[in-house]
Amino acid sequence: MRHVFFLPLVAVLAWPMVSEAADDDAGRSWQAGDHHVHSEWSVDWDRRTTPPTPIRGGDSSYTRTHNARQALANGLAWVVHTDHGGPGHSAVTRDHAWPALLDARREVPGLIQFNGMEFDVPAGEHASLIIAPGPDEREQLVAIERDYGRSEPLQGSRDDGQTMLDALAHMRSLPAPPLMFINHPARTATAMGRWGDVAPDELRAWHAAAPQVLVGMEGAPGHQATRVHRGLYRNADAPTLGGFDQMTATVGGIWDTLLSEGHRFWITASSDSHINQRDGGSDFDPGQYSKPHVWARRDAEDILDGLRHGRMFAVTGDLIDALELRATANDDEARSATMGGTLSMSPGASMRVELRVRVPASANHAGRHPVLDHVELIVGGPGGGNGPVMQTRVFGASDWQVDGAWRSVSWVLPVPTRGGFVRARGSSTAEVTPLPDVPGEDPWQDLWFYSNPVFVEAVR
Repeated sequence: MRHVFFLPLVAVLAWPMVSEAADDDAGRSWQAGDHHVHSEWSVDWDRRTTPPTPIRGGDSSYTRTHNARQALANGLAWVVHTDHGGPGHSAVTRDHAWPALLDARREVPGLIQFNGMEFDVPAGEHASLIIAPGPDEREQLVAIERDYGRSEPLQGSRDDGQTMLDALAHMRSLPAPPLMFINHPARTATAMGRWGDVAPDELRAWHAAAPQVLVGMEGAPGHQATRVHRGLYRNADAPTLGGFDQMTATVGGIWDTLLSEGHRFWITASSDSHINQRDGGSDFDPGQYSKPHVWARRDAEDILDGLRHGRMFAVTGDLIDALELRATANDDEARSATMGGTLSMSPGASMRVELRVRVPASANHAGRHPVLDHVELIVGGPGGGNGPVMQTRVFGASDWQVDGAWRSVSWVLPVPTRGGFVRARGSSTAEVTPLPDVPGEDPWQDLWFYSNPVFVEAVR
């Protein structure tokens, strides 16, 4: 898809982001992780009792320590424990899941482990809730689940939009605000572009209510090991596309629309691990297949900062293990920005977009060395009420520069009149546009990476 365009950037609902100084990057490297992992404290319920009695191991038999060990063995630096809620589950969180987290931290000290849950979104579906480590992290999570979780009440209903807005207002007021990513956003869609429990207007409203709390969504959902319904997107009319949710995978779709409206809204990938395929389940272990890589120091605070501000990319099957996306003023090398940042330039000048990705030296967890077939640079911005206007450029192996394990491409183009954004993706397949996933396909043969965007602001 190629169009001539001039892109206004409506800078609403966004906090200032500028290109980071070199000192800010000191000690940073790519930290792979997983923000959506279930354990035995994703309980089932005996509803013959009042209140319902939690049944340990109902949705997953794994301990948090087991999950942490698997994550570390699979090369992850961090993980978030995110068990399901339910009627009165905040007591399970307080009395069982929290001590299990302390055990896992003690027994697997080499892995950064965040307290969290898969929050039952009022008037929505699910979201990964990540609590900032600190003296109040247990109480913060218990209070959020107890007071706002959709499934928490023993009587009555919280399945309304105002409760979600109240929850976000509470979270943004905390001294150390948590993070939230909407999980599998289009899993309940009924067709391409026909939304279910998560609609674009809800994403806008939630992000507007707490732009530094609800910061994005799963671009690649979990449950990728199943050969029946990839991602457990069971509706054949609304499948994943190359393992990614249609909101992310469609150029000019929902994610690009949000970006063109000025939302600093990021994408991730996760395992959504419940039961591994070796044990008869639909899932990969944390770090076995899907990963977000965050540009951060190996400490919890900086990893959260990277997640909050979009310094990350999502990848499946270890197609790549490092990514650099940069927009630079073509006449001034000192002015540039990377993922999550903003480059300010004068209209009429030219900018250079550079992408570098690194091919892993070791085999992935399927024992394969996937070959990168192509990369794509994507530029977009507002289209005057008819959706975003997009321009793309595809680079094959004959187009890129090779420097050891690195592959690099660049594109010089005019600065959009009123701003825009740049992002990138690539695949092991020859599909420039990812095809709908079908039953029986091998996820290891259909690998993709997606960057987060760099914003470009035109300043006169």
